[in-house]
Amino acid sequence: MTYPDFPQGDTPSLGELALEDRTALRRVAGLSTELTDVSEVEYRQLRLERVVLVGVWTDGSAAEADASLAELAALAETAGSEVLEGMIQRRDKPDPSTYIGSGKAQELRDVVVATGADTVICDGELSPAQLNALEKAVKVKVVDRTALILDIFAQHATSREGKAQVAYAQMEYMLPRLRGWGESMSRQGGGAGGSSGGVGTRGPGETKIETDRRRIRERMAKLRREIKDMKKIRDTQRSRRLASDVASIAIVGYTNAGKSSLLNALTGAGVLVENALFATLEPTTRRGEFTDGRPFVLTDTVGFVRHLPTQLVEAFRSTLEEVVDADLLVHVVDGSDVNPLAQIEAVRQVINEVIADHDSHPAPELLVVNKTDAADGLTLAKLRRALPGAVFVSARTGDGLDQLQQRMAQLVTPTDTVVDVTIPYDRGDLVARVHADGRVDATEHNSEGTRIKARVPIPLAASLSEFATF
Repeated sequence: MTYPDFPQGDTPSLGELALEDRTALRRVAGLSTELTDVSEVEYRQLRLERVVLVGVWTDGSAAEADASLAELAALAETAGSEVLEGMIQRRDKPDPSTYIGSGKAQELRDVVVATGADTVICDGELSPAQLNALEKAVKVKVVDRTALILDIFAQHATSREGKAQVAYAQMEYMLPRLRGWGESMSRQGGGAGGSSGGVGTRGPGETKIETDRRRIRERMAKLRREIKDMKKIRDTQRSRRLASDVASIAIVGYTNAGKSSLLNALTGAGVLVENALFATLEPTTRRGEFTDGRPFVLTDTVGFVRHLPTQLVEAFRSTLEEVVDADLLVHVVDGSDVNPLAQIEAVRQVINEVIADHDSHPAPELLVVNKTDAADGLTLAKLRRALPGAVFVSARTGDGLDQLQQRMAQLVTPTDTVVDVTIPYDRGDLVARVHADGRVDATEHNSEGTRIKARVPIPLAASLSEFATF
C-alpha cells in the first residue's frame, strides 16, 4: 500500500484519502535504534527503557508527519531510551479518550507485546484522562511529548537556576496528572476514632492525593520565590551590560542548530558543543569584537523545538528575556534539517510570545543558515531562494564567518556618542534634554555656561555640536 506525499503546505481533507489510509496505523521505517551486537542479558543491562513511538497525523503531508515522529525519536534517544518502533495513525483529530482510538490502542498493545517495549511515547500533549485510558489499554507506561522534553531538560540542567526552572515546570505539568493506584492514593489520614490519630488530627482528614497536591503547590510556591530572586541577579547583570554601551547580541534558534558552535567560532568561548538536543540550557555570554574593533557581547540561549511545552516557556521566561534587550537576534537555522523553514517558524513563535509580554519592539533579526558543510547543494539552493537575506555559514569549518561578522557589524550600528559641550545658561532646555535622554558623566559650571561630558543619542549630539568644547 502506498501513501500520498502531498506537497509541503497542502492540507488534504479526509475525503481525499483512501479509506485504508485513514484507518491504518502504519509503521514508520528507519526509527529503530535496537542494538544487534549484544546478547539479550547484556542488552537489558544496557537499556532500561525500550519505547514504541506513536503519533497522530492530522494535517500536512506524509513527509511532515514522518519528520515529526523522527524528531520524537531523536528526543527519546536524547532522554536515554531505545526506539523499537514508530507508528502513525491518520485521523482528523486525536481521539478524546485514548488519543489514537480504542481499536488502534489494542493494535498498539500487540506491537508492545511483540517488541518487548516497556514504554509508549506519544507525539503530542495528552490530557490526564487520555494518559490514563491509553495506559490501561497498552498495559505499559505512557509518556507524552511534553513529559519527554521535561525529562530531557531535567537531565541537562546544571545551574541552580536551571534546575529550579525545570523542577517548577515538571510540577506544573504533574499537578493535574496525579492519579491513584488502587486504595493507596485515596486513603485518608486522621479519622474520628482512629488509634493512629490524636489531638488535633481527628476528622475527615485528607486523601493521599490531596496531600501530594498540597505538597507540590507548596514546593512550587517556594520555587517561584527562588526563581524570582535569581531573576533579580540576572536583571542586574543585564543592566550592567546595557549600561556599558557594548552591543548586545543574542543567538537564538532551534535545538541542535549549532548555536553553541557558532558562539565558539565567533568568540573562542569554548562552551560545550554536543550533537544532542537541548545540550545548552543555561545562557552563556562571551565578549567579542567586530572587524572595526567595536566590542560586543554574544549570548547563547536555550534552543527551541516544535510544540515547546508551555510550562517550559513560563519557567524559562527569565532566561528567554535575554532576547528582549538584545540589539540584534542572530537566528541560527540548521541547513541540513529536512524542514528548516518549520524550525524558523517555531522559534519565531516563542520569541514573539516573550517579546509581547514585555510590550517591546523586536530587535533586528539576522538569519544564519548553519551546517552548510552537511547540507546538500539542492537544499541550500532552495534556502537561498526562500531566505534571500540569510548568511550561509559552517561553524565547524569556518566557511562564511567573515561575511557573518560584517553583516552583524552593519546591523548593530552605534546609536549614541560621547559629547563634551558647554551649554549657555539661557539654554536650560538643552541641559534638561541631555539629562533626560543621555548619560551624564561630569558636570561643571563656569562663566560661559554649564559644561557637560555625556553620552547622548546621535540626533541630540548633532543639536549640541555648536556648543562643543575644544
